[in-house]
Amino acid sequence: MTTVSSSPSASSPAALPIEQQVVLVTGAGRGLGASIARAFLNAGARVVINYRQSVAGAEAVAAEAPDRALAVQADVCDAAAVKAMFDAARERFGAPVTTVVNNALPDFSFNGDGRPDADALTWEHLEQQLKGVNQGALNVIQAALGGMREQGFGRVINVGTNLFQNPIVPYHDYTAGKAALLSLTRTFAHDLGPDNITVNMVSGGLLRTTDASAATPEEVFDLIAASTPLRRVVTPDEFADAALLFASPWSRAITGQNLVVDGGLVKD
Repeated sequence: MTTVSSSPSASSPAALPIEQQVVLVTGAGRGLGASIARAFLNAGARVVINYRQSVAGAEAVAAEAPDRALAVQADVCDAAAVKAMFDAARERFGAPVTTVVNNALPDFSFNGDGRPDADALTWEHLEQQLKGVNQGALNVIQAALGGMREQGFGRVINVGTNLFQNPIVPYHDYTAGKAALLSLTRTFAHDLGPDNITVNMVSGGLLRTTDASAATPEEVFDLIAASTPLRRVVTPDEFADAALLFASPWSRAITGQNLVVDGGLVKD
C-alpha cells in the first residue's frame, strides 16, 4: 500500500507549520485585516496585529488570545515605525517574524458614486494609493528579511484585488496601487526564492462586508452575487482562509502567484 506523507519531506527546504510561525498582519485592527489575524490565531500562530488608528479593534483581537497576540501601532509608510514594530515582536515572542500579510489600505471607500471618474482623477489620487499600498508593503517586507533569512524561512502574502482583471467599478487609483503590488509580488518572488522566502498575492473582489465596502449599495452586492458561480459574495473570513493556505507547508513550492478568491467571478 502506498503511504502519502502529510508533511514536507526531509529533503525539502524548511516549511514551518503555522503554529510555529510569528505572523504580522498589517491593517489588522478592523475589517479584512482583523479576520486574517483571527484566522492565524485560530490556527495556533503567534500574531502581531498592526494598526494605525483602530486601537480598540486591534486590542479586541489581541484579547482573544493574549498569550499569542500583540497589538502594535505603526504607520506602515514610516520605515522607522515599521522597524520598531518588528523589534517589539521579537522581544515579545523571542523569535523573529516569519510571515507577513500586507493588508493595510490607505483611507478608501468602495463608493462607486463618490469615486473620481476619468475626468476628475488626479495624480494625487493615484499617488495616495501607490504610496500607501506599495511603500507600506516595501517597508514591511524589507524589515522582515533579516529575521526570515535567520530562520531560513519566510512567507510574504500580499492582499490584492480582482478589479484589474474585471473593473466592474473603475476605481482607478485603488486598482493602480494593487496592480503595482502584483508586479512587486512577482519580482520579489524571483529575488527571494533562493532564501526560501515565498511571495504570493491573494486577490478578492468586493467582500461582504468590511468598513471599506460599507458604502456599497445593496444592489451592487446582489449583482456580483448573481454573476458568481457560488451565487454569493465572499466574506472576509472566507478570504482569510486563502491567506492561511499560502502560509502553510502545503504551498511550499508556490511563489509569485496571484490567487483570486471571489467565488469564481474572475478566472485569472
